[in-house]
Order: sequence, then structure tokens, then C-alpha cells
Amino acid sequence: MGMQKYEASRDWLRPRGKKVPVRNLMIKARISALLCIALILSAAVAAFSQSAAATHSFTVTGKRFLLDGKPYQIISGEMHYPRVPRAYWRDRFRKARAMGLNTITTYVFWNLHEPRPGVYDFTGDNDIAEYIREAQQEGLNVILRPGPYVCAEWELGGYPSWLLKDRSVVLRSQEPTYTAAVERWFARLGKEITPLLLKNGGPIIAVQVENEYGSFGNDHAYMEALKSLLQKTGMAPDLLYTADGPEQIPNGALPELPAVINFGTGDAKNSFATLDTIRPDDPHMTGEYWAGWFDHWGEKHHEVSGEREAEELEWMLGQGYSISMYMFHGGTSFGWMNGANSNGTNYEPDTTSYDYDAPLDEQGKPRQKYFLFRDVITRVTGHTAPPIPPPIPVQAFPLAGGNESASLWDNLPKPVESDTLLTMEDMDQSYGYVLYRTRLEAGAGGELKLEGLHDYAQVYLDQKLMGTLDRRLATSQLKLPATAGPATLDILVENSGRVNFTSVIRGERKGIIGNVTLAGKEPKQGPKR
Repeated sequence: MGMQKYEASRDWLRPRGKKVPVRNLMIKARISALLCIALILSAAVAAFSQSAAATHSFTVTGKRFLLDGKPYQIISGEMHYPRVPRAYWRDRFRKARAMGLNTITTYVFWNLHEPRPGVYDFTGDNDIAEYIREAQQEGLNVILRPGPYVCAEWELGGYPSWLLKDRSVVLRSQEPTYTAAVERWFARLGKEITPLLLKNGGPIIAVQVENEYGSFGNDHAYMEALKSLLQKTGMAPDLLYTADGPEQIPNGALPELPAVINFGTGDAKNSFATLDTIRPDDPHMTGEYWAGWFDHWGEKHHEVSGEREAEELEWMLGQGYSISMYMFHGGTSFGWMNGANSNGTNYEPDTTSYDYDAPLDEQGKPRQKYFLFRDVITRVTGHTAPPIPPPIPVQAFPLAGGNESASLWDNLPKPVESDTLLTMEDMDQSYGYVLYRTRLEAGAGGELKLEGLHDYAQVYLDQKLMGTLDRRLATSQLKLPATAGPATLDILVENSGRVNFTSVIRGERKGIIGNVTLAGKEPKQGPKR
């Protein structure tokens, strides 16, 4: 903008060759100043708009991942927000950075967030958006695995148990009732996740489609539908991908998406050789490098050689491959959330500890392999990791004196009367215990048999414990003495954890899912007293 030049004196500011009243000139000067301010603000707004428009990108070119167009090697570790108390999230993220990780991977657990149809919870330890924001604040990118099926040694693989109340529902399929529930859930989850995608300023660089579907089925239309649903609900970043065991890629992968592979200690070279054969032009990444293993009740705690894993990690990173170790920190499956394994006949419930022999132990302390991995990552990448955070203070609390107890029999809720056996799902109950009660006529006794016990039963006659039955041990029969008169039969059944793997999940209801017989017949109803 052209402006006249002015000469100043005490009473006048006059352009060359022209006299101008001070009052008029002051107005013009103010207008000019305002114009300058407006120009500065306009330039600032334009610069901000350009900055906002300049979003980050995470893409694939050939075998390489590119972050903002530059080669990027993912060095990630798995850590699940509900298995670590919220107060410790930041400590764990800092320890991840100090080990050399640049990314955190996590599942999303549907059953935590929608405990009842249409009722959602994203508070406290369930605040996944805050978890992701804190990861970003600590300098970590995020890989998200929203399922809807997650496995994870987690109750029903992350599915809410109320899905099983409707016996027409078929999990992990294109059955309409199931797909409608998934669509509603993803629509709600998208409100939390979409603002946190990399292209929107967040740290989420990649999102997985389903989870190891190739170990379950080969319905590619189902996988395509889930991919489309992620896109529809706004949860699709620049990069979507699938993850399977190397041999299962043809069943679970989609041709248009990168396929990463999952395997355990000692399998790296063979697994990547298989990937080379099936997907020679895909980026090479392990989506789960099992840096330990989970435990079942009755087994010894699993431990895997840290030295062997460090050697294999160094080989993978040296090849330029990307990795996500499962787990970096396992934590604890709080609140009935442990899963179980079953092939349809056996039953192996998981412990509530999810220590996993991970680099950070269940308490969050680094174990030897943490330092081995840190040394490997520093050596291969040439990047010096931040210092390891100091240990969190540990405090001992004195035990309170005295014990208090209350009888179960004196604190039962109002019963649900039914002519047929109901499962927990039939009664809108997800976890805990269910008590089955009936009256027996005088002289009743013999072999008590529970068909479809899920999972652990304590059997009482007139509130006296007669014995226990256990799906884990394949015990389902118990001999009862003949009753002298009418008696009350109580069967207290515990949900020890819904199966989270194989097609068994589709019928994994809890309580007694078959029949109860006494001496080969249904118990005859005795008189009430």
C-alpha cells in the first residue's frame, strides 16, 4: 500500500506541498495503524491456516514406511491402557522412550466401553483418548488395534458378553445383528479416535483391521466390510493394515493393505522368509514379536530368554524391519477381565497377572531384558535414548486389626424364577457368580451331573458344601447322599474367564449351559419349607 511521506512539527504534520489539520491527520494515522494491525493479524491467520492445513502423513512406498515423506522404522511395544492404572501411564510411556521405542501399540476393549447396549464408558482407566494424548506428549506415536475382536487373553476377546444373549448372533461374521452392533460401537468409538489420527494432529500413525483373522476364518468380504466401516466412522488414517501369522496371511490379509506378521522368539528369520514369498513388495514388520508369554492357572510362570530375544531383535532392526514387541509391559487383567483358551474340549483360564515376562514386569519395574533391548536399539539406530525414569516409590501399609465376614446365604439378591436353566447372559450378568437353587424331595440322591458347566461349581445341600466341579479339570459329576427329608440344592457357579480364541467364542456363555441331572433324571421339585 502506497503512503505519503510526512514531515513533523509541533503543530502540524503536513505532506510535502500540502497543509493538513492535526485532527484529520491523527484520524488518518490511526486508520493507518489499524490497517497495519489488520494486515499483521491477517498474515498471522493465513500462516496459522497454512500450518493447520499442513498435516502429517504416514504412508508406504515399496518396502518402506514414510513419515512425512521420510523413511521411518517403527520400534514399538504393546501396552494396554486398562491393564495399567491411569496414574502410571506416564511413567510407563517414559520408560518406553528410555528403552528406545518410538511408538506404543494398544488394542481397544469393547466390553469395557459398552458394558450394556448403548451405555458407554470412557472415564478413568477407560479413557483411551487421554491415554493416546499422553503417549503423544511423551514423544510416542501410536498404533491402534480397535478390533472389534482383539484376543489379548482378554474376556471373550474383548466382545461384550451381552452379544451372546441373542442366540442368533454369530461373532466375527456378516450376520446382521452382529454387524449392526459393531457399526454402532465403531460409530461411538470414532468420536474418541478420529481427532487423534496423525492427519488430524494426533499421534495415531496406523490402524489394524480386525485381529489375526486368518487364524479364525477366510471370509474376505467380512474383512473388507470392517475396513470400509473404519473408513466410514472416521477411524482410518493414511495407513490401514492387517496382522496374521505368516502362514495365515492368505486367509486374513487384504490385497490392497500391507500385511504384517506375528511370531515368537526364534521364528524371525523363517517368518520373514515366508513374508518375502507371499508379500515380497510389502513393508517388512512384525506386528507382534512375542517377548514373553501368558500364564494359565496351574502352570508355572513363563520365562523367555532375554539374551536370545535381544539377539533376534538386533537382527530384525539391522535388516531395517519394523517391530512391535508384545508385550512391552503387560500389567494386570483387573476385574474379571482375564480370558481363557479352549479347543472345544479343554479349558485353560488365564491368570489375572499379565506379567508376560515383558521388559517391564507386572509392577512396572525394568527386568534384565529391558536393558538388553535398550542396548540393542541404541547400538543399531545410533540414537541415544532418554535417561531411565527413577523408580516409583513403594509404600507399605499396616494391616488393619480384626476380620469381618458375612454369610453368602444371608445376602442373596432377589431370585429370578425360571422353569429352565438360565445362563448369566440370559440374566444380563457378565461376570462373577450365579447361584442355581432348587428344592429336592425326600430321599433324593445319587450322581449329580452338570452338562455344560462354565466354569467352576461349588455344590451345597442345605448350605453344606458337598464338593466342587471344575471345567478346567474336566470334572462334571459328583455323588450326593440321599436326603433324609426335603432339602435345598445350591450350585454356585463362577465365571473363570470367557474363552478369547478359536470359534469356541461363538457359544461361550457362562453358568450352566446344558442340563442338570440327579441319578440320571432332572431333579424332582420338592416342597418349599
